[in-house]
Amino acid sequence: MILLCIGCNAPDTPVEDYSGWSAYAGTKDGNRYSSGEQVNAANVAGLKLAWSWSSGDKDTGNRSQNQCNPVMIDGWLYGTTPKLKLFALDASTGKEQWLFDPATEDSTAKKDPYAYFKVSRGVMYWADGADKRIFYSVGSKTWCIDARNGHPVRSFGDNGAIDLKQGLDSEADLSDAFIVGTTPGVIYKDVMILGTRVGESPDAAPGHIRGYDVRTGKRKWIFHTIPHPGEKNYGTWPDSNAWKYTGGANSWAGMALDQKRGIVYVPTGSIGGDFYGGFRKGQNLYSNSLLALDAETGKYIWHYQMVHHDLWDRDLAANPNLLTITHNGKQIDVVAQVTKHGYVFVLDRETGNPVFPVEEKPFPVSDLAGEETWPTQPIPSLPEPFARNTITAEDITDRTPEVHTDMLGKFNRVKHNGMFAPPSKESSWIFPGYDGGGEWGGAAVDPKTGILYVNSSEMPWVLTMIDVKEAGSRSQKGLGATVYTQYCISCHGPDREGNGSSYPSLVDLSKKFTAEQVAKVIENGKNMMPSFKQITGDNKRNLLAYLMDEPGKEPVSNSPASATAAQRGRKNPDSSDAAPVAALPNAVPYAMTGYNRFVDRDGYPGIKPPWGTLNAIDLNTGKLLWKVPLGEYPELTRLGIPLTGTENYGGPLVTKGGLVFIAASKDAKLHAFDKTTGKLLWQAPLPVPGYATPATYTLNGRQFIVIACGGGKIGSRSGDTYMAFALP
Repeated sequence: MILLCIGCNAPDTPVEDYSGWSAYAGTKDGNRYSSGEQVNAANVAGLKLAWSWSSGDKDTGNRSQNQCNPVMIDGWLYGTTPKLKLFALDASTGKEQWLFDPATEDSTAKKDPYAYFKVSRGVMYWADGADKRIFYSVGSKTWCIDARNGHPVRSFGDNGAIDLKQGLDSEADLSDAFIVGTTPGVIYKDVMILGTRVGESPDAAPGHIRGYDVRTGKRKWIFHTIPHPGEKNYGTWPDSNAWKYTGGANSWAGMALDQKRGIVYVPTGSIGGDFYGGFRKGQNLYSNSLLALDAETGKYIWHYQMVHHDLWDRDLAANPNLLTITHNGKQIDVVAQVTKHGYVFVLDRETGNPVFPVEEKPFPVSDLAGEETWPTQPIPSLPEPFARNTITAEDITDRTPEVHTDMLGKFNRVKHNGMFAPPSKESSWIFPGYDGGGEWGGAAVDPKTGILYVNSSEMPWVLTMIDVKEAGSRSQKGLGATVYTQYCISCHGPDREGNGSSYPSLVDLSKKFTAEQVAKVIENGKNMMPSFKQITGDNKRNLLAYLMDEPGKEPVSNSPASATAAQRGRKNPDSSDAAPVAALPNAVPYAMTGYNRFVDRDGYPGIKPPWGTLNAIDLNTGKLLWKVPLGEYPELTRLGIPLTGTENYGGPLVTKGGLVFIAASKDAKLHAFDKTTGKLLWQAPLPVPGYATPATYTLNGRQFIVIACGGGKIGSRSGDTYMAFALP
């Protein structure tokens, strides 16, 4: 454990009311902080289960999740279930008040209740007198629900909902594109600001940010994250038509709102086509950037790009935090953004200028044909990184001599081991992994001290690129394999064997399902798998023939799958009703072979611990104050191995009472740490892991800590329970 003294330098003048939990991450500044102090370091050991509530809609196949951070309004707790039903509970007892099921309103869901991409991290609340509304997203729709009775507000949008596929200023047909809402936006006055999750392949839909009238659902403004002609930074794209055929640069991870200034801070992800960018040359603005926009109008104020020309899936994966720090004797209002690669960028809230020096450091160039890596990447001098970001032979696990020898051999077969080593057919490391470092759980900030708390996973992943044409030809089912390589290989692997519980094997699929059943899943998605409606016609038939091992049913086609044919769900460009827009300049020549964790024969990370940590960083000085393992593998602990930490998903909350609460770890526990020292003070078992961020509030004189227990990730059982803890 690293332990340093903690200074208390920031002013005691928070703008937000931290006494409740009325928004995603607690307050609209995204800080996951509560002024509640009834539960504190002296009495936290006495916490007991106060109530629990189960929706009963978990997936028995252990593929459902629940990542929701609920809100508490006027004594009621609002949140979502694994099947994205919206609930209201009595926040002091857990008694159900009402339940809204979107499947009763949606024709697609009536036909197939599993058609939704089932992730919801929370809801938004707005009120004007007696008019009280809950907004939340289900697939491509954002619903407006009366907070008092659970009924849709029919005057909003189209009979109670807006369709996120509409109003994106695209010349392409987006009706079949993957566009969904997963993390709540923010509401400023009467403007609801939303981002979206879109595909990550080269045919991704655009990820523009939009503001809607909170009363009517009418779009009030749009900010194009890939600039259109005449807009600021449009000229940074070498191809003037790039806005027509590129997608992504979306905000899927949440936002932060400075209500006093009327500025919304929006983090973005990468441009579609995560690991090959030969068709999207340049820096790729405004991907991988923190945007500052006028919340009322959507007008550009400033941006700061944290990864140039991303080839490593380094989305900004969490909402930023707003706070005031003391730096060089001056008080500065800042926005802090954690990243997947373990850094915190601290920027002046009004100008976007870094508070601590940031150096543009050179990194290697790509050896893939057509790829043009950006020559430098921004690396902050401070704050100190909260995760390891390079891997050497000295880091290889020594859990047993046999495991060490095995994993060292695998390590030596990967050619590129430095940070920002470009994707290659020779393989390279993604460390921290695709999921961080920092991930969608985000960071908590104590506004009184300027100290940031963030959890981190330290799992290496191996990235290997493959020629698309070679992948198709080697299977003797070239056309179907080419479609598979374009869309499926990253999750299910080059040999269809899958990758752990998250990505099931597709070998012998015809022995388990009919072609019709498989086609339905491709079209609608299921659980965590998104819809691939953009795969149509011969491409779909080719893919089905390949998956079902029926080469005789693979039709001859002159238009094998490519990013050109499937771009953003548009129809086959050979057809007469094709969308009249620019296509990708060339079919993408490379694909990656899958999301491959570097794990040993027993499933443990292939490097020395810690494998998951909780960290405290003083943003006044940039210094790391402490680092402790987060979670354990009980079987290793019983062998006398010190706590290792585990991969973790979901964020922390910090309280005035001196505590950091966090679940997140694979060992299915809710933990409370001393925020000053990092000492573990209390933990309670959960039915399944709580891969979500806890919430806290005080009601009827009693402080509650609530966590959604959804499991379902990294081999965990699925659950559908909310658990609330309080002092007796």
